[in-house]
Amino acid sequence: MAEILKHAVPKAEVAASLDQVRETVAGVIADIRERGDEAVRAYSEKFDKWSPDSFRLSAEDVEKIVASVPQQVIDDITFVQEQVRNFARHQLASMGEFEVETLPGVRLGQKHIPVQAAGAYIPGGRYPLTASAHMTIVTAKVAGVPRVVACTPPIRGEIPAATVAAMHLAGADEIWLLGGVQAVAAMAVGTDTMEPVNLIAGPGNAYVAEAKRQLFGEIGIDLFAGPTEILVLADDQADPFVCAVDLLSQAEHGPDSPAVLITTSREVAEKTIAEVERILPGMPTRDYAEPAWRDHGQVHVVDSIDELYELADAFAFEHVEVLTAEPRLALERMTQYGALFLGEGTCVSFGDKVIGTNHVLPTRGAARYTGGLWVGKYLKTVTYQEVTDTGSQALLGRLCGRASRVELFEGHARSGDVRAARAAGDELPWNQA
Repeated sequence: MAEILKHAVPKAEVAASLDQVRETVAGVIADIRERGDEAVRAYSEKFDKWSPDSFRLSAEDVEKIVASVPQQVIDDITFVQEQVRNFARHQLASMGEFEVETLPGVRLGQKHIPVQAAGAYIPGGRYPLTASAHMTIVTAKVAGVPRVVACTPPIRGEIPAATVAAMHLAGADEIWLLGGVQAVAAMAVGTDTMEPVNLIAGPGNAYVAEAKRQLFGEIGIDLFAGPTEILVLADDQADPFVCAVDLLSQAEHGPDSPAVLITTSREVAEKTIAEVERILPGMPTRDYAEPAWRDHGQVHVVDSIDELYELADAFAFEHVEVLTAEPRLALERMTQYGALFLGEGTCVSFGDKVIGTNHVLPTRGAARYTGGLWVGKYLKTVTYQEVTDTGSQALLGRLCGRASRVELFEGHARSGDVRAARAAGDELPWNQA
């Protein structure tokens, strides 16, 4: 049985806060549908204190902004984007197109078609998340998306130059300084100045996530996302200092970011809690990390490695860091997670920032049914069929007629009958002409 040394706030409290978010987002989307650019500008002024002549940056604007970014930052962005691009290319290569002949003259095929327009949301606010540009835009371009619209908010009334540089270097076709629900809604429904997209990807705060949820169906989305999550799995060999540092690395994302430790060692659990309490007061991001740990941090002590993995799968968390003697065992034992980080030499922050795998990952239990953003999300896997052999046309036509009439679909049956008649001379008793 697991012993819980630290509890999170009750789920009911979290659910109550989301109700207010849903109501606010619904109102903003409805207003933007009705008033378009006028409403977008009003919300940008209200939430971001930002109302330029044009929210879209011109090529000259982008060139000037990129030139203001230190060369080391440009070099680092370029390096990281190449890691992301390389991994996405390997993903793309793993997706086969094919055509097979299943019966004489019956050819069935599969091909991948990129969506024609994708929206990439790159969060701003307190933190300029340049890495989200790599994850959303680079991956879309590897997939072959011809038009990528990228939106990011200003930060305290200033242009986030490094983020703009990352968006440009990643290959964005349009760069807009626009954030929040107004950016997501504009990309989804379109305005006089912005053509709508087919799919929106990228992380964001609770309002951005809720906007994507409410617009899903009208447009595609990458996945339903909530606050960043980290689950650290540790045995008695794990270093409590490392456990604490890595838990807090994700807690700083926001005051509602869950950080959870599951360990087979009570000593590791207690020392990790002590290390968190020691480190927290000196963190520059304490105002986010402290309430996240206080309200959403958890520590569980279990009796065995088997129980550790069973409980870990029940959490179905976004990031799972495995600090055990045999970290690769998690690849065999776990089935519900967004991304695994195996061994002390690997940390979640590598995945967030530099290593090349995608950091847009499922949260709030969505890892039970989906993985994270990847090149395939921007592709529509479609099929095609062709029947040229008359014998197969007759066979399939007769079968279609019988199968359709079992389901009382007479119209379907007649389509099959016609093929059998054309191919083999079958009679059409229902055709009086």
